[in-house]
Amino acid sequence: MADFPTTARVVIIGGGVVGTSTLYHLAKAGWNDCVLVEKNELTAGSTWHAAGNVPNFAGSWAVMNMQRYSAAMYRTLGDDVDYPMNYHVSGAIRLAHSKERMQEFERVSGMGRAQGLQMDICTPEELLQYNPFMETHDLEGGMWDPLDGDIDPAQLTQALAKGARDAGGRIERFCPVEGLARDGDEWIVKTTKGDIRCQYVVNCAGYYAQRVGEMFKPFGGRTVPMVVMSHQYFLTEPIAELDAWTKEHGKKVAMIRDVDVSYYLRQEKTGLNLGPYERNCKAHWVTPDDPMPQDFSFQLYPDDLERLEYHIEDAMARLPLLGLTGVGRNINGPIPYAPDGLPMVGPMPGVKNAFEGHSFTFGIAQGGGAGKVLSEWIMHGETDQDMWAIDPRRYTEYADHDYCLTKALETYGHEYAMHFPHHEWPAGRDKKLSPNHAQIVALGGQMGAYNGWERANWFAKPGDDTSQAATHTWDRQGPWTPRVKAEAEAVRDGVGVLDLPGFSRFKVRGAGADEWLRGLTAGALPKIGRVGLVYFADDRGRIVTEMSVTRVAEDDFVLVTAATAQWHDRDYLTGHMPDGCAFTVDDITDQISTLIVTGPKSRDLLAGLCDADLSLPWLSFQETAMQGGHVTLLRVSFAGELGWEIHAANADIAAIYDAILAAGATPFGMYALNALRIEKGYRAWKGDLSTDYTLLEGGLERFIRFDKPQGFPGKAALLAQKQRGVAKQFVTLVVDAGDQDAPYMSPIFMGDTVVGETTSGDWGYRVNASIALGMLRADLTKPGTVVEVEIYGKRCKATVQADQPLWDPQNERIRA
Repeated sequence: MADFPTTARVVIIGGGVVGTSTLYHLAKAGWNDCVLVEKNELTAGSTWHAAGNVPNFAGSWAVMNMQRYSAAMYRTLGDDVDYPMNYHVSGAIRLAHSKERMQEFERVSGMGRAQGLQMDICTPEELLQYNPFMETHDLEGGMWDPLDGDIDPAQLTQALAKGARDAGGRIERFCPVEGLARDGDEWIVKTTKGDIRCQYVVNCAGYYAQRVGEMFKPFGGRTVPMVVMSHQYFLTEPIAELDAWTKEHGKKVAMIRDVDVSYYLRQEKTGLNLGPYERNCKAHWVTPDDPMPQDFSFQLYPDDLERLEYHIEDAMARLPLLGLTGVGRNINGPIPYAPDGLPMVGPMPGVKNAFEGHSFTFGIAQGGGAGKVLSEWIMHGETDQDMWAIDPRRYTEYADHDYCLTKALETYGHEYAMHFPHHEWPAGRDKKLSPNHAQIVALGGQMGAYNGWERANWFAKPGDDTSQAATHTWDRQGPWTPRVKAEAEAVRDGVGVLDLPGFSRFKVRGAGADEWLRGLTAGALPKIGRVGLVYFADDRGRIVTEMSVTRVAEDDFVLVTAATAQWHDRDYLTGHMPDGCAFTVDDITDQISTLIVTGPKSRDLLAGLCDADLSLPWLSFQETAMQGGHVTLLRVSFAGELGWEIHAANADIAAIYDAILAAGATPFGMYALNALRIEKGYRAWKGDLSTDYTLLEGGLERFIRFDKPQGFPGKAALLAQKQRGVAKQFVTLVVDAGDQDAPYMSPIFMGDTVVGETTSGDWGYRVNASIALGMLRADLTKPGTVVEVEIYGKRCKATVQADQPLWDPQNERIRA
């Protein structure tokens, strides 16, 4: 074809709302040599049959940011691109049947206010002003979002396509992709109309994203972790009473989301639209006898209304109008689900210059923001806000088909579930087990999953309530409380041992490794035989990741980082390797496990198990033998006590663990470790350490070496910020917190003004106080300043602490 584009800067595969939004944002930013290819017509997939709801509500700070952007963008998009759209901003109410649900609403409402959104907490009586037709006698209350609404998905997609074309973007419809190739640094996208050479490729293929993902496997890709679910909603015939109310008031009634029963109910013209998320849900195209068709464009599954009977009956009791008419049309279509129900937006794991924007369960609500985020990733290699919650690299190799299917069924069936801080979801477990797993479970270990690895959160005693029901609370107190307290006190007074499989671990070795790392990290590297903490920044000086570095030799390092950071940090390191370098970066995560042995009696315990020189100072390491195995002893402790990390091969770690227990160590879990680390002000990755903050804002200047001869990413930005001063600063707060500790991103107030946000919170058992770490307006960071932290709707007094650990501020215990 003469006018077919054979070259482009970016090729986007998939013509739904996310693909067109990405093209639109790229073109608006001046990247007008980009092409979108769609195998059928635009909107032919999930976009075509989507209900089109556009809420702001989200339990995730990052997802709320994305949805907030979408909703605001849609309100002006029709005028911006001169394309008519049906966008009804009718507002929506969420119903609460319990105190716990009201607490969740208070939590999200606080996040919303911090992002400039109005989300009002309502009594049952107040809810009736927004929808007078519903029953409220059994409700605890609810939440009102005036900016919630619904939009026509096809019109939205066509408006984005028009805006993209007007700005220079190209769209090729009826242009299936048949394969991919590489030629040097260029991609070759093979389509039925011809090849397109480009720099970047984006998989926005909706429920076909896994099939498209297979094309990337020869270039380092993996099987995309997703499942296609069947989602139904139905539209009723017109309802005279609803028609009369609409004419009288000149607007729709507010949408209802009964999240405890798990459905939404909104006005559609003069009828109703009911969309449940049923527990007895169904996945499609997951078995050999139900293969995914080559093309399912503009198609639906057969009706299956029997699955929805419970929800229909409940909705009729809630809104009796629903029972006054019949079903006009049922829609039962495919919708992609990632295991956690959140989309995958960002760099494709293991593949250079490839990105993903798929697996949207709420694609219309998130499509505008997703296009913005994807365009930022492509153009700048970083995003305006931290978007780890939706980063594809959050899943690693454990996310196989069995995991994805069981988790998708669980997530869909609990779409509106509350995610309590001490609750562990049961599906998709035991994917990666420590050699000590059976022993830990026998000791009472209550397990949690960390990048697929099972770790003990706490250790129960006989008679403790270990049911899921016991964890359905936002409160600090639960069956775990006395056990976590005892574990923390054992570490404080004696010696504890924590089995810690799954640390992300990279071996960097070969000529030039030293100089390369010096030019990549913001600070200094440790000397041979020593351990150090290093930080990596992006071009704006923001925190990308934190790693501990063990220096074995001049050009021989072991880098250790958070379990969940494995593919994120692997891709960061390998993506910055220069062409033709003599050193290598190897992921050795699965070869070695770790034990933390810590407490004032840890030296005495270890002295009976090995011949190591345990007088070597803090931040040193040495090799020794223990229980017949070779181990590396690092004198570090995330718990803030005298202690060591024991790193050993998986084959040796069980015997070592048994010997440590036999020598008198108390097993402790991740809950105790979190309480211990927060008393020391130690930061956690993607909570306290995220790209929402620079190294200077994060209080990490002591880890920066501005005067070293090597440049490093973000150096210029950090120098400029240092000169002008930071607008906000990391602080430790002691909070009069009541029954709950501050969750992530709780707003901090001075009077009625939001002046910061918490990044983590927990109870400190050694200092006997509720502690929050967070970011605060710089002029308020003087020790003794009193602010307020909003915790589940309650304003709690919080006092700024000195810039030092609350526990053992001079680090005398850790250096003992």
